[in-house]
Parts: sequence; C-alpha cells; structure tokens
Amino acid sequence: MTETVSLPAFPSPLRWLNRPQDWSAEGDALSIVAGAGTDLFSDPGEPNRYANAPALVGRLDGDFTLSARVRLDLLSTYDAAVLLLYADDDRWAKFCLELSPQGRPTIVSVVTRGVSDDCNSVTMDGTDIRLRISRIGTAFAFHVADESGFWNLIRYFALDGDPEVGFLAQSPTGEGCTVRFEDIVYSPKRLSDLRGGE
Repeated sequence: MTETVSLPAFPSPLRWLNRPQDWSAEGDALSIVAGAGTDLFSDPGEPNRYANAPALVGRLDGDFTLSARVRLDLLSTYDAAVLLLYADDDRWAKFCLELSPQGRPTIVSVVTRGVSDDCNSVTMDGTDIRLRISRIGTAFAFHVADESGFWNLIRYFALDGDPEVGFLAQSPTGEGCTVRFEDIVYSPKRLSDLRGGE
C-alpha cells in the first residue's frame, strides 16, 4: 500500500515518487532532504536518464495556482528547489531555483516529453524567492516572484496526461541538500492574466 502524506496547505493526499533521506512538514511548510547524486532529467543528447530525486506529489483538479517560497543552501552545481508536474516517467515538468555552473541562483525550467529540454531563465538576488505553477484549462504556466511581489512569467506550455503536482529536491553533483518550501499557498481560482504580475 502506498503511503500518503497530508499537508494542511495542500487540499489532497500526496505520495512519494522517491523517498527522501529525511523530511518534515508543519502547517504551510515542507522540508525535503535530497541525498547525493539525486536528479530528475532525461538528457536530450545522451542516453542518460535520472529519476532518483525525492518528490512529493498529489492530485489537483481543475484550474489552480500553487506557490511556495523556496529556501536552500546552494552548495553544489544544480542543487535545486523544485515545483513539479508529473504525469509519468516520460511526461513531466519542473520549475527550479537552481545553482548554475557560474555559481548563481538561477531560475530553470525543464519540460520532458520523452526527453528533457533545459531552459535557464534569470538569475536571482535576495532570499525571498517564490515559485508558482498554474493550470489554465489545458495549459500550464510557471511564474517567479521576488521581494517586489510581481509574478514574472517564465514559461507557458502544454503537457499531455493529467499530471500530479508537488515538490522536489535535487543534488545531482553534490553531497545532498535540504530544501524548505514555506508559505505554501493553493488556490482553485483560474489565473486571468499570464503577464500582468497578479
């Protein structure tokens, strides 16, 4: 029987795709500890497929937004805090605050349809970084906000299947990392303006 996890800030039960080294949840916060060499990526230029990063996902029906403030010590290249859409092993998308090879906290998105793409967007300053996933009909959107409170559109896309939604921690080149998702907020409302910053 699959173990389920309840979070007060998430309206349905969640399940682990991969178990973390450790985790905790309290109120609207979730902490996930990823071990060394953990990742979710299907390299488009090589046969390498990685799917051992700990992730906690659950079902959200209809239009919604799900956001969280993300905090982690970015110690090694590609350490990341991730909001995740997961339909199956071949169809998923992740939205990351990730340490770039240049040593900068960077917003990265990956959409996988058999193989992954990899899109580095903007570098981030400050500690108040929030990520958000929205479903608008058959499409999805990734937004990021900093201290300004303006939600910047990073990606707008479709993903086949009926993906679950959740949280992932990864440390592909490092010895592990602890990711904390704070101020998790779910809303069943439809996002009315992709580019208006709402």
